[in-house]
Amino acid sequence: MKVKLLSALNDNNVDLAQTSSQRQLAMTISAIAGEFDQNLPLNLCLILDRSGSMHGQPIKTVIQAVEGLIDRLKIGDRISVVAFSGTAEVIIPNQAIEDPESIKSQIKSKLSASGGTAIAEGLELGITELMKGTRGAVSQAVLLTDGHGESALRIWKWDIGRDDNKRCLKLAQKAAKLNLTINTFGFGNNWNQDLLEKIADVGGGTLAHIEHPEQAVEQFSRLFGRIQSIGLTNAYLLLSLVPNVRLAELKPIAQVAPDTIELPVEREADGSFAVRLGDLMQDVQRVVLANIYLGQLPEGKQAIGHLQIRYDDPLVNQEGLLSPLVPVYADVVRAYQPDSNPQVQQSILALAKYRQTQLAEAKLLQGDRTGAATMLQTAAKTALQIGDKGAATVLQSSATRLQAGEELSEADLKKTRIVSKTVLQE
Repeated sequence: MKVKLLSALNDNNVDLAQTSSQRQLAMTISAIAGEFDQNLPLNLCLILDRSGSMHGQPIKTVIQAVEGLIDRLKIGDRISVVAFSGTAEVIIPNQAIEDPESIKSQIKSKLSASGGTAIAEGLELGITELMKGTRGAVSQAVLLTDGHGESALRIWKWDIGRDDNKRCLKLAQKAAKLNLTINTFGFGNNWNQDLLEKIADVGGGTLAHIEHPEQAVEQFSRLFGRIQSIGLTNAYLLLSLVPNVRLAELKPIAQVAPDTIELPVEREADGSFAVRLGDLMQDVQRVVLANIYLGQLPEGKQAIGHLQIRYDDPLVNQEGLLSPLVPVYADVVRAYQPDSNPQVQQSILALAKYRQTQLAEAKLLQGDRTGAATMLQTAAKTALQIGDKGAATVLQSSATRLQAGEELSEADLKKTRIVSKTVLQE
């Protein structure tokens, strides 16, 4: 399995006379299978909410979705299941797939709904189970909940008791360091979108919304397809820039496909930058956008930086492999004419859609309904520019409701968040 790494600037030409020029550098990363490469073994942990609010049809459809996923696992794959309500327990310890029917029977008998929503406890047990089967496998967790984590009681300036949400984020960070990926499913319309988005972003996974119980099977199937296509794990983008070229100080790097995520940047010992990408899929390109500033450079074709991917290949049990070094060039010209790249422009607009929606949500929290509606309309127009009609419809609908003096429902808020990050799946 190899890495495919391509790069392009939004405008390849740079004006020689300018002392500072801003550019967006798009990097496209994916895994490429060789002729004899096989799918990697999977090590999955399902962390499932069985609180009282999941009683009835919700828990039944989740069980159905889980059974469908187990049916698609192969000999050599591993599965574990954690259920949580007021407390959490391991109902299927980490084990190789040998008797799928027995596993499904145990899940059906043990996954009954009652109690509260201790998400962090479930997440902690899930990480522990995943760690038992990581060798030579793709290790991913799926966290499904229809509620909010349990918050600490705040008396004046002291927090009394545990804050479930803070623990969840710390656990997601721990999982990422252990090369584990966490995906999140929000079930219904009363879950905490801020929490589940942060867990998925930090954990290198994806956030999905199961608005209606009957969508559970489809969403589980879609996520399983993504996991199954993973070819390489623990990938990092390594970016080095030449003198007089620098990253932007605020939000310098973001992923824009397949989901939009603001990516944290780490500084390496040699002065280069490292950005964790996590698992690389074979069929889905990862597109990352870096905001860079170029100082005055000599005339001609100039190397402004170099790119490389550091990754693990579980199939051959090798870690810390490096892809070939890819130089990034800009043409510094005396008679400047723009040389725009339309594909990079699409990526810029995808990121703009996300950030505009984020601004709208912030204004709404501040009570600025007019400002929120304006930003949602702007985001809707941006979505149309990139051909994302589904997102444009959702965003414009939310803007129209605010302008009419209506409140946005929890369902509206969830859909708005989801379409800001990706293309809405109908």
